[in-house]
Order: sequence, then structure tokens, then C-alpha cells
Amino acid sequence: MKDNPTVLVLSLCLMVAVGIIVGQLAGFLSWAGGASVPHAVMRGGAACGGVLALGIAVIAAL
Repeated sequence: MKDNPTVLVLSLCLMVAVGIIVGQLAGFLSWAGGASVPHAVMRGGAACGGVLALGIAVIAAL
């Protein structure tokens, strides 16, 4: 994968898209569960960051 920069960029874009979707879902579920909006945003951001960190680690390992 490291030999082909196009695949690397597309994989990174996919990880960012998945991270954003997971963050939005986590924030919405947190808000629907009764958390205040700032706390829901923080939880969504943490979920997004976690997914991005794991995704980048997987890409780097390949």
C-alpha cells in the first residue's frame, strides 16, 4: 500500500469519512440518551478521534 500514494490517500479519506459518521452517531446517541449538547459533542469528538487513530494505525501497519 505504501508504494501507491493514490491508494493511501483514498484509504485515509475513507477513514476520515468513517470517523465522522461514527462521531455523529455517538454524539446523537449520547444526546438522545439525555446528555447535554456540549457533552454529546465531546463524546462524538472523542469517538471520531478514536476511530481516526485506529484507522491511521491500521493504514500505517499495512
